[in-house]
Amino acid sequence: MKRVFTATALALLLSYANTGFAIDSYRYLHVSIETPWMIFLFLLVAVFVPFILMVVLMWRRAYHKPVASARPKIPNDD
Repeated sequence: MKRVFTATALALLLSYANTGFAIDSYRYLHVSIETPWMIFLFLLVAVFVPFILMVVLMWRRAYHKPVASARPKIPNDD
């Protein structure tokens, strides 16, 4: 029953929506010569930050790894 009321309310809200607002929404989208550069810089950071983090974590884990002893844990049968 709750879904019926929700669907009805949504249909009523959409029936009263003014379609002119959708057309005017592009007025606030300012595209200039800096826009492609900003997209490029954002994607550059989004791609390279995980790689940098991966290298740092691998280096840190290798630095904290305990040194293996010279003697094997399992004795040889020689």
